[in-house]
Amino acid sequence: MSSTATVAQTPEGIPVIILKEGSSRSYGKEALRVNISAVKIVQEMLKTTYGPRGMDKMLVDSLGDITITNDGATILDKMDLQHPAAKLLVQIAKGQDEETADGTKTAVILAGDLVKKAEDLLYKDIHPTVIVSGYKKAEEEAIKAINELSAKVTVDDLETLKKVAHTSLNSKAVAGARDYIADIVVKAVTQVTEKRGDRLYVDLDNVQLVKKHGGSIRDTQLVYGIVVDKEVVHPGMPKRVEDAKIALLNAPLEVEKPEIDAEIRINDPTQMKRFLEEDESILKEKVEKIVASGANVVICQKGIDDVAQHFLAKHGILAVRRAKQSDLEKLSRATGGRVVSNIDELTAQDLGYAKLVEERKVGEDKMVFVEQAKNPKAVSILIRGGLERVVDETERAIKDALGTTADVIRDGRVVAGGGAVEIEVAKRLRKMAPQVGGKEQLAIEAYANAIEGLPVTLMENSGLDPIDFLMKLRSLHETEGNKWYGVNVFTGQPDDMWKLGVIEPTVVKANSIKAATEAATLILRIDDLIAAGKKSEPKGGESKKSGEEKKDED
Repeated sequence: MSSTATVAQTPEGIPVIILKEGSSRSYGKEALRVNISAVKIVQEMLKTTYGPRGMDKMLVDSLGDITITNDGATILDKMDLQHPAAKLLVQIAKGQDEETADGTKTAVILAGDLVKKAEDLLYKDIHPTVIVSGYKKAEEEAIKAINELSAKVTVDDLETLKKVAHTSLNSKAVAGARDYIADIVVKAVTQVTEKRGDRLYVDLDNVQLVKKHGGSIRDTQLVYGIVVDKEVVHPGMPKRVEDAKIALLNAPLEVEKPEIDAEIRINDPTQMKRFLEEDESILKEKVEKIVASGANVVICQKGIDDVAQHFLAKHGILAVRRAKQSDLEKLSRATGGRVVSNIDELTAQDLGYAKLVEERKVGEDKMVFVEQAKNPKAVSILIRGGLERVVDETERAIKDALGTTADVIRDGRVVAGGGAVEIEVAKRLRKMAPQVGGKEQLAIEAYANAIEGLPVTLMENSGLDPIDFLMKLRSLHETEGNKWYGVNVFTGQPDDMWKLGVIEPTVVKANSIKAATEAATLILRIDDLIAAGKKSEPKGGESKKSGEEKKDED
């Protein structure tokens, strides 16, 4: 590895500078070794968080803010990694999280095990290209095996969907309330599921997550409607409206100021009075139009003038101002109302409907709940917890559970968890390897061992003996009908994961295997690591200052 300027020489002995001063270069086996070491270190950090018995990480950023989590994507995102190979793993984890909302740790741990096993083969002088080719064949067989092992699930099979959400929550901080949270998650996802043609479509943007610390995790509730994190604007307005006809406004209930500076000359007090009265009459006219439409609730994205508030209160209309645009969009979907940008065009047909609109106190804040909406294709989950950190971690857990449940509804296939599917895939890969033969056979066997690294990590995190346990599992999987046997981390014995209800989406498993293989093969194909020298801080402060001083002197 070189960190000085790289110099070559012509046949005549003339030096030629290739890389400038400060650049560093690792090449050949050295570059591979450095990259593999970086991946292994990241994997070791993440391994201890895997499974129901996994530990949490406390991450402190440069400002001193604390995050306590065992969510793989969050840990990697907050770690601020510097090494380029380690950054590749962060990108893989982000891609996995965006695609399936879960399985980030699976992808990173498997990628780490794949490069570890490849390192052993490199020491046996097997070329990286041969290893990559073997890994690609093993990946195809693994995906094929997972697809064959999958069981079908429909959106009406609520029991299986709950088990999927339950499995996702098992390793999270909310594990104590997982039954309660899983029930909320399944109800929320099935509520926002739509049928478009022959396919089921789930848009998780329609599930609003509102955080408010205070109470306990079990105080988390599902609202069939929307929670607007604002209070009623005027004390004289009703705090509860039944059979609400809701006007959704994207226009201010204020007298608009001119866009350019304007001057108004007033010569006597009566003109001033007329000017103020005109302001009032404009607002009164706007409120009259809202009343004429039949609305008894107004939710406005912009401001509401004090005078307008007074007129709305006189007519018994509940009003909220400065609502978020995303809340207005969700309210439009839930209540069937149309967001209106011009109050003059507001009609009865534009109004949304909800059985109940009510202001409630949540913790120290007041919120407006819009419930039992006309078409509740948008719902809210109000997340509670004793500490702000607990609320944040609960939100992360609920997001993962929502994602995995939505994955099952979209794809319609599941497999058993607890390492069962990995043991079964590894068994099939070992049968396939001799048929391929040659040096690629060794790479496929290494891939099988790497896939078994996932159940081994479950065993290690549960304090079990991995070698003894792995032999038991392999033996069980050789018998017909035992394909779902995996690691029961609570009893310390092999168990049928399907009967225990440990179920995961097929798409999460398949995607994590694809992502891990891509990451490992990408790293194995790199034989040169050239890093530019870090830019030195410009000494502009002093020179600039001295330049200014000189200018002053002149």
